[in-house]
Amino acid sequence: MSRFFWVRHGPTHAKTMVGWSDLPADLSNSAQLARLDAALPSDALVVSSDLIRAVATADAIAGNRSRLPHDPDLREIHFGDWELKRFDEVEDTAHIRSFWENPGDVRPPGGESWHEVTARVDRAVSRLINDNPGRDIVAVAHFGVILTQLQQALKIGAYEAFSHRIDNLSLTELHWDGTGWQARRFNQNL
Repeated sequence: MSRFFWVRHGPTHAKTMVGWSDLPADLSNSAQLARLDAALPSDALVVSSDLIRAVATADAIAGNRSRLPHDPDLREIHFGDWELKRFDEVEDTAHIRSFWENPGDVRPPGGESWHEVTARVDRAVSRLINDNPGRDIVAVAHFGVILTQLQQALKIGAYEAFSHRIDNLSLTELHWDGTGWQARRFNQNL
């Protein structure tokens, strides 16, 4: 069995769609970081997206755990032309509404669809499981990334997955038994 402890990076305080932009995380809440660190298995491997907000968060909670190389496949949704825009700043309101209300093959101009994000993250997770069989893995990533895996564990559709909150510095624990995922806890704030 492989256990994944998904941690969403610290807050960026941006009020826009932040995908591949490399914004830093606010990691000033040292008490919350300490509680998160204490809730994670001490012998787990730690991996993160290669974006600075995930890297810095992973570094803050890694402690004595072994650190794996940053994985660009664990990046947030690529919002393309919508990057760093608010919902109401996108001129094609039908397009952005379709992206959020009918997630699947709809993609932002120059960005990626929900199915493409899911396939990318699934590749990363498969690599991690195959390269580290039976190991606990702490994966510091992003809202969309964690939702792709939660969707599979809960056996729900993408639209329903989007209805779940994944707060900054929250913990989502999923177990892989070789045949499927089970959600043990999600969006746990410590």
